[in-house]
Amino acid sequence: MEHGFVFEDAPFASCHASTVVEVDDGRLLCAWFAGTQEGANDVGIWLSEWDGRVWSEPRLAASDPEQPCWNPALFRTAEGEVLLFYKAGPNPSNWSGLLRRSRDGGGTWSDPEWLPAGILGPIKNKPAQLPSGEIVCGSSVESYKLWGCWAEITPDTGRTWSKHGPINVLGHLHGIIQPAVVPLGDATVRFLCRSRSLKRIVSAISHDAGRSWSKATLTDLPHPGSGIDAVGLHDGRVALIYNHTTIARHPINLAFSADGGDTWEPPILVEDIDGELSYPAIIQAADGRLHITYTWLRRRVRHVVVDLSAL
Repeated sequence: MEHGFVFEDAPFASCHASTVVEVDDGRLLCAWFAGTQEGANDVGIWLSEWDGRVWSEPRLAASDPEQPCWNPALFRTAEGEVLLFYKAGPNPSNWSGLLRRSRDGGGTWSDPEWLPAGILGPIKNKPAQLPSGEIVCGSSVESYKLWGCWAEITPDTGRTWSKHGPINVLGHLHGIIQPAVVPLGDATVRFLCRSRSLKRIVSAISHDAGRSWSKATLTDLPHPGSGIDAVGLHDGRVALIYNHTTIARHPINLAFSADGGDTWEPPILVEDIDGELSYPAIIQAADGRLHITYTWLRRRVRHVVVDLSAL
């Protein structure tokens, strides 16, 4: 594994919730929210570009004049358009979803588009585009005493939407958020979700392109109540990046499943320090390597490159 940072010095005190996407020829974009501290009104969405060797200086990609921004999610469509989803609002119970578009690989961006009321877009993790062209987003709601996941589906890259769910563990409506989306076939999609107090990563599956869902069930993987992410690999396996513990946001680990996420191999340690390593994102680039980003002590964004042939 190759460990580095997206930036060493930056014009903000705190950062969190990174997202990463490959845009072309091995070039990556990484985004995160940053400012004085999480929830402060000066928090915006920042962006950096990787040319295969070094990251560019961070630049502000989105902000709101009245409220903090939250949880960006980058995604490149099959047609080559790069989408930057994010949220703005005083807190996760009262935020709204927004979207910016780039047709030149992140060089320039459209004006922000507010998503319809009740539609938040991908709440933390990248969506998945199915062979039909529909984009399935893993969304969730954090309301008073109640958490729950939803699938939000757009057939036209964010111009119209439908919402499907809720998805929860039976008897635990206070329950799960922030699905990682893994497509497993023409119409089969798995959600792997963060849980609030269940101490396990939670799974749900759809066999009709995200329109109806199984009840969510607990996996065997421990969970401390923090963000996770997953990706379907070129060889058919699923890779999951998460904190393999029930008590802290460290260490951070990588695990693989050969059966679509039903069972998992023993995890591989990515990093462990005495401090927060959290909210990871993971993609597989065209060359087969994995790129992982995550919060490092709320001060930097870690970038890890994994050559699967060397594991």
